[in-house]
Amino acid sequence: MGSDISRGQIMGGASARNGQTQVAKKKKVEDAKPRETTVEFLASLAAVLVTGLFIITFVVQAFEIPSSSMEDTLLIGDHVFVNRVQFAPRTHWANPILPYREVRRGDIVVFLSPVEPGLYVVKRIMGIPGDRIHLRDGVVYRNGEKLEERYVIHSSGDPNPYRDNFPAVSPSDYNNVNPGWQIAMREHIDGGDLVVPPDSYFGMGDNRDVSYDSRYFGFIPRENVIGRPMFIYWSFETPPNQYMQREFSQRIEFLAHVVIHFFDETRWRRTLKVVR
Repeated sequence: MGSDISRGQIMGGASARNGQTQVAKKKKVEDAKPRETTVEFLASLAAVLVTGLFIITFVVQAFEIPSSSMEDTLLIGDHVFVNRVQFAPRTHWANPILPYREVRRGDIVVFLSPVEPGLYVVKRIMGIPGDRIHLRDGVVYRNGEKLEERYVIHSSGDPNPYRDNFPAVSPSDYNNVNPGWQIAMREHIDGGDLVVPPDSYFGMGDNRDVSYDSRYFGFIPRENVIGRPMFIYWSFETPPNQYMQREFSQRIEFLAHVVIHFFDETRWRRTLKVVR
């Protein structure tokens, strides 16, 4: 029995020495590997930053919904990722690999306002080039067909003949119609319908009674289209007039409010909701 213990001790000692040898060899191999220099680290960091900047500039971009014009599809305080590639101008070399397509009826798009430079707007496309549009008692007719729009809400009970019977009722100043559009609109009316011209779209908000849209500012030029909202990545209870708060102190105050109420005022049920 003593002999067996001796052999076990010898084998155990040998195993320990082999383990120490392997550790030493591994340490030598690690020591032999060249360490990353500061220049290499900065180069790697720059590559990551450039890649990220490219993605948020040309592929996806984050936008916050500032107004109630697209309720209940999009709420004030919804933060969405926008696909900037899908509606981008086509390039011959990238056509086979990028999912380009034309804007379709019913698409929700982000675009630059045609009347207020630098302002991003989100609306639903109701008419594409060649479509004939009119509203009767708040209902949209396209190419003579009455549209069934389950996503539409009417949040105001106030009558507005121009808004609800477009373009049959002539625009007037109290309707907040852009002056240039009041003149240009006449050229596109045919038989009681507004005809959408080439390279243009007619857009409206889902909250029809409060939406400042193509009824008021005119057609959306094709080149103004930025992209299509894909999904909501974060939604926070936000006051309706928050986007009008321009002063630094007001922005800091709301930022502090977000930090304090992040968990109880975040609309968790809307997280990762697909925009349709």
